[in-house]
Amino acid sequence: MALIAVGALVLGILAGQRAPSSPVLSWLTYVPEYTDAVLFVLMITVGISVGANRVVLRKLREMDLRILLLPFGVILGSLAGGALCTALNPFSLGANLAVSAGMGWYSLSGVLLGEALGADIGAVSFLSNLIREFLSFLLIPLAVKTLNSYAAIALAGATSEDTALPVLIRHAPEETVVYSVLSGVLTSAAVPVLSRLFIALAGG
Repeated sequence: MALIAVGALVLGILAGQRAPSSPVLSWLTYVPEYTDAVLFVLMITVGISVGANRVVLRKLREMDLRILLLPFGVILGSLAGGALCTALNPFSLGANLAVSAGMGWYSLSGVLLGEALGADIGAVSFLSNLIREFLSFLLIPLAVKTLNSYAAIALAGATSEDTALPVLIRHAPEETVVYSVLSGVLTSAAVPVLSRLFIALAGG
């Protein structure tokens, strides 16, 4: 499943590059306008799956504030990794924290940091968060098998509510979907706030 997802993404990139000059593929240039609609359809189908499962609904009712430890841990772990990278690259602590604050949301993070801190930081942010998404596709099955479902959700970061969700649904227990969506929503909400905070720290 993970390899199929990565392969589909690579094929999409290649097709997108050829689309503007190809009469056969030119219709693909309109696809980015409907990505939100596709994600909404995905979320509706996940909601139907959750609503039809009594076990998941019971788990949802039993959740308390401890569930917030999951997105908090995802955010704290991501920022800690960014801080450690300060010793491995020439960028400042603020810039590294801003990059890691993307938490897998490469499209937003790359643009924000590119505009505020320059093209080099923007490119690093785009690539590092894109690589995180790629690695989550590959490592989620292994994390579920060797660790637990929560570790798999943490790998996905902000993408646990959308692009990584099909892989999590495939490999993790069904009740994990609720935690995955909740963690992804809260983590995604933190991305623009933390990114701008650390951009300011970096002098942007």
